[in-house]
Amino acid sequence: MKVGIAFANVGPFTDPDNLAHLALTAESVGIESIWSVEHVVVPIGYQSEYPYDKSGKIPGGEFAPIPDPLLPLAYVAAVTKTIRLATGILILPQRHPTYVAKEAATLDVLSKGRAILGIGVGWLREEFDAVDVDFETRGSRTKESVRAIRSLWSGEPEEFEGRFFNWGKVQSLPKPVQAGGVPIVMGGHTELAAKRAARYCDGFFPAKGSREELANLYGVIRSECEKLGRDPSEIELTASAPGMDLDAIKSYEDLGVSRVLIGPPGYSREDIEKNLAALGDSVLSKL
Repeated sequence: MKVGIAFANVGPFTDPDNLAHLALTAESVGIESIWSVEHVVVPIGYQSEYPYDKSGKIPGGEFAPIPDPLLPLAYVAAVTKTIRLATGILILPQRHPTYVAKEAATLDVLSKGRAILGIGVGWLREEFDAVDVDFETRGSRTKESVRAIRSLWSGEPEEFEGRFFNWGKVQSLPKPVQAGGVPIVMGGHTELAAKRAARYCDGFFPAKGSREELANLYGVIRSECEKLGRDPSEIELTASAPGMDLDAIKSYEDLGVSRVLIGPPGYSREDIEKNLAALGDSVLSKL
């Protein structure tokens, strides 16, 4: 079982020194990965319901800083050696896939093969309106974008033809370091998100759900893989852990989960060092 830290680019970690401290401390105790989040803008007075908090609103409110998800990971790549660098998630349908392919491949090169591209279809309609992308077609746009990104990562220049994107033979360099490209992880907590993971992703990360809800979603993945003739073991399962104790984390293993994510283990440097050291001693050393 691997353990990662979510929300690694918000709050006090918008400060580069605090971000570096979190990443280096996490790496030193055996944390496997850190995950960044994204909203390019937060429309004031939005009415869309945030699905991951009972308040229906983004934690921290509309004025909480949310840096770009990729640039902080590139910064962390420069100061660390082993910790993996994941977007969790990047709102893929709001971005042109040529840019995402270039940025994710560049991060993979800079980090020597440590990048993970976590993606999602998005939930904030008003944000889509602000960037002039159709909210209703975001699922179809995401599917096509993944296909386009993988085309750009392929060995030879390829033409691409789709509903939303079209181009002749183009070259996109650098290519990712990792064989097969940067792993693409689908975020989301619905059965449709699970089906998307089975259809065209390398992993699945539902950011919420009880063990029973997660078991149902993983069952959806297995069922969809059976229809597609795909081995479900190809899809790495990541879940949010309810706590930092060993039993809570290991309880996910029988569901097929291979990575759990926890929230930041504190916000002051003292709390981060204390809590991560405790996590290393009581949990990570025993996994």
